Amino acid sequence: MRFWKMGKSLNLNVRVSGVLGEFVSGNVGEDGSYENVSEYVRDLIRRDMERVEQEDFARLKAELQRAFATPDSEFLSLTADDIIQRNRRAR
Repeated sequence: MRFWKMGKSLNLNVRVSGVLGEFVSGNVGEDGSYENVSEYVRDLIRRDMERVEQEDFARLKAELQRAFATPDSEFLSLTADDIIQRNRRAR
């Protein structure tokens, strides 16, 4: 999982031209869904963050589902002392 650090402001200066510029212009202003380009870019970034978080969650969920689907016979019964001894040998 990723954790996003919030706080510090970041100014971006991006040049968009051609088809991309036309697309942005169509989404901003009176005819668009956003009042200004900054609002549009912030929304795109938020959506991308949400997508990344959903992908991370899906990977974790799949890993847990595989673990829970593993038969009990595949697991070893270990005590805390067993683990401590194993870790000492690994050093």
